Amino acid sequence: MVKKIKFTKMVASGNDFVVVESLPEGSFLKKLAIEACDRKFGIGADGLLILSKAGSGAIRMRIFNSDGSEAQMCGNGARCAALYTGKKNIKIKTLAGIIAAEVNTGSVKIKLTKPKAAELDIPLKVNGRGLSVNFINTGVPHAVVFVEGIAKINVREIGRQVRNNKKFFPAGTNVDFIEVLSKNEVRIRTYERGVEDETLACGTGSVAAALIFALKTGALNKVNMCTESGEILRVYFKKDESGFSEVWLEGKAKIVYRGEYLCLKAQ
Repeated sequence: MVKKIKFTKMVASGNDFVVVESLPEGSFLKKLAIEACDRKFGIGADGLLILSKAGSGAIRMRIFNSDGSEAQMCGNGARCAALYTGKKNIKIKTLAGIIAAEVNTGSVKIKLTKPKAAELDIPLKVNGRGLSVNFINTGVPHAVVFVEGIAKINVREIGRQVRNNKKFFPAGTNVDFIEVLSKNEVRIRTYERGVEDETLACGTGSVAAALIFALKTGALNKVNMCTESGEILRVYFKKDESGFSEVWLEGKAKIVYRGEYLCLKAQ
């Protein structure tokens, strides 16, 4: 029996998502994510967002990556979820905590949970060569690597090896490669855990990279992150002796189309 599921396809700065409302809990959600996110035989997306009401005007967001794994948080996904609600201000409950969102003309801005576990200059071995990696958790784990000539970096190969390095066992990590362009502008390419490939943008990754950049260079208040999609994600923050606070991510988001997915296998 074919099950019809109404969905909305959304994109935020190159990160694309299938958004559905109020599906019942169950293991079929992981199967649905794998099938719906398939770019050849499904709708095609980096992830599946499951939205439901959470009381007091808030919404709950669950994010499943295209491999079926569930993530605690997704910055660009949260921005899509906020736009989807049609509200100017909304609270989004995630596994990483409560996210505040502001929807403005042409952009969506979210306030992330307090970043944690920052660690600089971690020595790793990749392909027999030394690599200096930085780490921070912005709702999900991110390893940040400073590079030169970022366009030539084999993000998929190196990213996979860092993602699976024993240092980050058992959860693994997302991997962000960044090249400094100016005192407040950075180019970024990201290997996303769960997608297991490079994506055109990553919200939590852009935040992680901006904060590591600030720790390493002393940058203050705002960093522009130039993503592989060509769009710029803006990261705002406050930094003092106790760490980071008031961390915000801002960028474009839009609805692409709506439809019905004929769910055959994920029942």
